[in-house]
Amino acid sequence: MITRLAIIAILAATPAAPDGFPFNVGGDFSLTDQHGMTRTQADPDGHFQLLFFGYANCEQICSATLPLMADIVDQLAEAARLRPVMITVDPKRDTVDRIGPPLEQYHPEFVGLTGAEEALQVAYDAFSVDRELLFTDPAGGEVFAHGSFVYLLDGDGAVLTLVPPVMDVDGAVKIISPYLGAAG
Repeated sequence: MITRLAIIAILAATPAAPDGFPFNVGGDFSLTDQHGMTRTQADPDGHFQLLFFGYANCEQICSATLPLMADIVDQLAEAARLRPVMITVDPKRDTVDRIGPPLEQYHPEFVGLTGAEEALQVAYDAFSVDRELLFTDPAGGEVFAHGSFVYLLDGDGAVLTLVPPVMDVDGAVKIISPYLGAAG
């Protein structure tokens, strides 16, 4: 489990990126959503985005983080347009036709992104996300270790801040709200 102290230590030890974020994270990618449309880091409607790397049938950290993201979106719906987005770490199972339904159970606005290994690797590298197959569960399939932060992106896809997945919705909203207000 990542503690607040660990996050502070990481941020303090990392030189600031040119845009003011404490470290270089984020960047260009081009993937495919659950409707077969190409999407990049920029939201096509200019919405803020909550971005997470996980997989649709994960029963570990994803099963806590995806509902958290949905709750954040619902709580901030009046303040700004905010879209939850997940980039898969399991493209074998999270195909275009299979990634959407599990995510839409969490929130109807959820966008699931998948693609070829090479295209996904571009996104993993941009956000410094590692993924590793841990084991295969006979009942649930492959289980992956993967990054767990939730990134707040502006409509152009620039990273504004990150939210640890272990926070409650009120704590996460306190982190995110000032960024949404500054853009309004």
